[in-house]
Amino acid sequence: MGIVIAVLLLALILGGAGFAIHVLWWIALAVLVLWLLGFVFRGAGTAGGPRGRWYRW
Repeated sequence: MGIVIAVLLLALILGGAGFAIHVLWWIALAVLVLWLLGFVFRGAGTAGGPRGRWYRW
């Protein structure tokens, strides 16, 4: 009986970790899209002005 509980607990932990990793991938994808959109929209605002580039280099 103890081995069954251990296997079920392990499956629950691994399943929860898999779900969390899946959600984190979607969050990372959304952040990447917003980051790329920031390049597009902020870069098109002013041509060569001090606010034209929001990064330092």
